[in-house]
Amino acid sequence: MIFCYASPGAMDEYNRFVDWDKMDVTVQSQDAKELTCTEFQELKQLARQGYWAKNHSLRAKVYHKLISNIPCRTVTPDANVYRDIVVKIVGKRSSSSLPLPEFVDNSLVPTYCLNAEGIGAVRKIILCIANQFPDISFCPALPSVIALLLHYSKDEAECFEQVCRILACNDPSKRLIDQTFLAFESSCMTFGDLVNKYCQAAHKLMVAVSEDVLEVYSDWQRWLFGELPMVYIARVFDVFLVEGYKVLYRVALALLKFFHKVRAGQPMESDSIQQDIRAFVRDIAKSVSPERLLEKAFAIRLFSRKEIQLLQMANEKALQQKGITVKQKSVASPKRQNVHLAVHAENFKSEIVSVKEMRDIWSWIPERFALCQPLLLFTTLEHGCSLSRFYSHSEGHEPTLLLIKTTAREVCGAYLSTDWSERRRGGSKLSFFGTGECFVFRLQPEVERYEWVIIKHPELAATGSEPENHASPAPSTLSSGSVPSDPSDRLSPFLSARHFNLPSKTASMFMAGSSECIIIGGGDGQALYLDADLNHGRTSHCNTFNNQPLCSESFQISVLEVWGFRDTMNG
Repeated sequence: MIFCYASPGAMDEYNRFVDWDKMDVTVQSQDAKELTCTEFQELKQLARQGYWAKNHSLRAKVYHKLISNIPCRTVTPDANVYRDIVVKIVGKRSSSSLPLPEFVDNSLVPTYCLNAEGIGAVRKIILCIANQFPDISFCPALPSVIALLLHYSKDEAECFEQVCRILACNDPSKRLIDQTFLAFESSCMTFGDLVNKYCQAAHKLMVAVSEDVLEVYSDWQRWLFGELPMVYIARVFDVFLVEGYKVLYRVALALLKFFHKVRAGQPMESDSIQQDIRAFVRDIAKSVSPERLLEKAFAIRLFSRKEIQLLQMANEKALQQKGITVKQKSVASPKRQNVHLAVHAENFKSEIVSVKEMRDIWSWIPERFALCQPLLLFTTLEHGCSLSRFYSHSEGHEPTLLLIKTTAREVCGAYLSTDWSERRRGGSKLSFFGTGECFVFRLQPEVERYEWVIIKHPELAATGSEPENHASPAPSTLSSGSVPSDPSDRLSPFLSARHFNLPSKTASMFMAGSSECIIIGGGDGQALYLDADLNHGRTSHCNTFNNQPLCSESFQISVLEVWGFRDTMNG
């Protein structure tokens, strides 16, 4: 991979749409500068360091080269197509009066540092793209991408061609811009899952102050492609063109971390956390530099691209099963209202947890299951203290939530990703199964959640072998080599084989069951051990969750409940 650019003596070439009075003076450098790069890793580092950010014409040439290298559909509209259609589509109408297509969803149309001609050009290009891409149904990031690229384009036609190449990318491993509501909504759910894992303090705040957490997270692309100032989004775009979609998640997570840090303990500035985050991002220059934002973003030890892709696929599948594939016309649509934490006071009753406590637990589970409502499957008060009845009521349900109240009034439990019927794969031998989405927790006397140790310490998995293709999940049992009959039904971001080739198997002992006992979490102890009578239990530190004991180390069970996830929406 070879890139070579020479900066011209003047910026006139890329001046046409720029209002230099608004532009950051540091990018007006006229230093002759060129970029020669033969290795992807070197290019990645240069992008992250902002190598071409200080020279306007060099950045324009880098963008042009990177975008020209995107693999595209055979027939992708180019600059000549734009020149042919723009007069027919726009006519003599004033640019400001041009109605935007529905697929941009009343998105912000940022002006950044564009002059009047550039501001008008954004709308013209959007309309011409709508004409050439009839399959786009939802693309709120588009106005921002066009506005940004106009700063680095010689004319409207060149900008149109570059945006078309981004939209027409046909490399299945390279995701760039969401173009359907399904893709967008599943990205919001995926972002919510990532926040839940990597920004737990911020997530806790969102749950406390917002009725609909997913609605807050559905703003994540707006933070980047709408609210973020020009100098920041340009730096993000530098890296995005080199590394792809995962960069967007990283930066949005970093924004949320900084928002929580800067605003922690302060009263909300408005009665909407959504509005507060938007305002923070708009005014981010007051507290965080572009360099610091990117530094924070790349310090997050995020899942691999392939694992995020699996999570996205699982979320898309959950939405499709619930019939949520297009944006509803009405904001008050009953379908859209259901996509949030679904624990309602009028139809929820537990002998162990309150509505508020169940909502807290619901905020920890993967977004694709937060679409469902809790369904009581088993309770010792009604079904008796029998492990065989526990299994008969729990089997066929995936995932499940285990809640335990001790005679000392302590409350703890576990989120279990996999159907208990999997325990039979090991035959009569007690064998572990499940995935890294499992977690354990306690609610009383204080709230604490313990996730899979690999999430916070990915280096523990580094010595495992990672296959090239993660598309087919590995078996979810440690002792069994059989693959589920329909892997698409078992999609999980943690079902990659490397998690089962760890230096120590104890890092992946999620759940196990026999006629004698249930074990959750293993390795140098067990997070939970329950006997066959569901009467006595033990808890201790274990390697899988790196947890403290969840209650008294030896305890007697007062009440045990198992909850499933009920789909309340018609597919």
